Amino acid sequence: MKTDNTLLIFSTVYFFFIYLIGMLVNTVIIVVICLDPHLHTPMYLFLCNLSVVDISYTTVTIPKLLYILFSGNNLVPFTQCLSQMYFMLQAASAEVNILFIMAYDRYVAICHPLHYYHILSKKICILIIIIIWIGGGVNSSLITMSVLKFIFCSATIHQFFCEAKALLNISCGGTEMFYIVFYAEYLVFGLCPVMCNLMSYVKIIRIIQRIKSKDGRRKVFSTCSSHLIVMAIYYGSAVSVYLTPPSDRYDLLEQILTIFYTTVVPMLNPLIYILRNKEVKKSFRKLLL
Repeated sequence: MKTDNTLLIFSTVYFFFIYLIGMLVNTVIIVVICLDPHLHTPMYLFLCNLSVVDISYTTVTIPKLLYILFSGNNLVPFTQCLSQMYFMLQAASAEVNILFIMAYDRYVAICHPLHYYHILSKKICILIIIIIWIGGGVNSSLITMSVLKFIFCSATIHQFFCEAKALLNISCGGTEMFYIVFYAEYLVFGLCPVMCNLMSYVKIIRIIQRIKSKDGRRKVFSTCSSHLIVMAIYYGSAVSVYLTPPSDRYDLLEQILTIFYTTVVPMLNPLIYILRNKEVKKSFRKLLL
């Protein structure tokens, strides 16, 4: 009993501080970008939206989890479960596309610098952001509606929040529509953005190789290093979750990977950009002074 209470206290404190730090750092990035006119560029507009997505990730999952840990009430109404899954999927869809457009932004900035503000004008950037969020909403609506067709053989999910894979694991039938939507989503929001990201960075690397000076190469590479790190962490953790076999033996591993993917990664993203981006650090110092 004592061990269980200690674990409960540790889990509550851990999730509370993860949520607090994630909210604080992402909010700082949004405020810094909004208040500094020098950061009103396409790159920082997309970064601002990435912070909004990261706030959404943790806000959708952690407050409900903290309530469960405090109250001891593990029951979640089905409508709340679907709502949580809907907003989580919308955030995930938006993040994939924001990471893709950030890679394209770096490609245009490095490979076509003279046409940068023409290709990524203010109107085009706003239109892209609107399409990303609407697309995320449509995608999450389709998956949520397909889950409504599930026939469940259990009312207990082995996950810390309502997630499509966790619901799939306790279903006995009615999954045909889900798989159709899932594979379409995998193609549109998974394979295509990843391939486009790879193509962008292959072209960027070719440009970097043509630069003769080491300082020039280092400067160009530093402009996209933060995005590369964030992208590697995000895709690595997400792929690990969805490649984990649906077996009781891997329940704990899947839960740990999901916790990292949905709570730790949204906290790491802004920290990486703050620590590795000179412009953001400079604007942050100005704001403090």
